[in-house]
Amino acid sequence: MTDLGNRRPLKSRSTGWAKAFARGLAKAGVTPDLISFAGILFAAVGCALLLYSGLIQGACRAAALILAGVCIQLRLMCNLLDGMVAVEHAKGSPYGPIWNELPDRIADALLLVGAGYAAATACDLAPTVGWLATALAILTAYVRELGRGLGFDADFCGPMAKPHRMAALTAACAVAALEPLWGWRGEALFIGLAIIAAGTALTAARRTLRLAKALKAKNPTSLG
Repeated sequence: MTDLGNRRPLKSRSTGWAKAFARGLAKAGVTPDLISFAGILFAAVGCALLLYSGLIQGACRAAALILAGVCIQLRLMCNLLDGMVAVEHAKGSPYGPIWNELPDRIADALLLVGAGYAAATACDLAPTVGWLATALAILTAYVRELGRGLGFDADFCGPMAKPHRMAALTAACAVAALEPLWGWRGEALFIGLAIIAAGTALTAARRTLRLAKALKAKNPTSLG
């Protein structure tokens, strides 16, 4: 049985295109686990495009960045559809909880680290910021799962939860594709990553404080 308390609230689930895609995938026999795996593949392609963008210039660089942004969005689409196929169409597998979490951590790392190295053309610290953003993204997921392990519903609060991180990174890719117009080369990605890292740190802190508050409310006399 799917744990609905661990399901991210998304308005896009109610859209006609999402329902149609999920219905078509379910009828075709595509499993949620396979959709989750496809999300990793899109992230890997996006990472490769980001890395490639750091080595080239001109129209090819712009195209690589735009395609990387497309891959980021396709990764998110997989994240949306795997849950819809599993829940709305009852196609979940015993391994669903693993495929629901582990691919997200891998995809985050591929895209954030890839963006960091792509932005190294602007700042030597960019790869470090990419790794930092990745570590913080994993931390936010850890705090969420810690709360679940303690008996609470998953906390998906922001300001920089996964959809927000990927939206910010997609926007950074789009701006980076236009950088030659004002003489930049990688600064947009670096600024985007810095914003993602700062916002994700705030998200981890906020989730931790919310969890502490919930624990106190549940056990007001505990001295643990």
